[in-house]
Amino acid sequence: MRTVISLLAAAAFVASLAMPARAADMTVKGEVVDIACATSKKDAGRGAAHAACAMACAKKGQPVGIMTADAIYTVTGDYAAKRNAKLLDFVAKTVIATGVVSEKDGIKQINIKSIRLAN
Repeated sequence: MRTVISLLAAAAFVASLAMPARAADMTVKGEVVDIACATSKKDAGRGAAHAACAMACAKKGQPVGIMTADAIYTVTGDYAAKRNAKLLDFVAKTVIATGVVSEKDGIKQINIKSIRLAN
């Protein structure tokens, strides 16, 4: 009987490790950036000096994210649809966004429910 219980407990543990991280609502504050430039060019790939390039990439439908002090959250869902149409007014600006945050393959994602410019 102990063997059966031990096997069931081990199977449950292994199954829990295989499940993706659970998504949760969260609010993040950061700059809306073109992910490719923000990660490859570091400081030169964000801010007002990079706004025109970031806007051009966002209009092409390149992945856009919110860069916080400690991570970049790739924008998914409605706000990333139609070549980031709903995000264009926020590119290269600091925003406060609330939405469902998840992580897939080590990449943080946010499916934005609401977004506004930070003061």
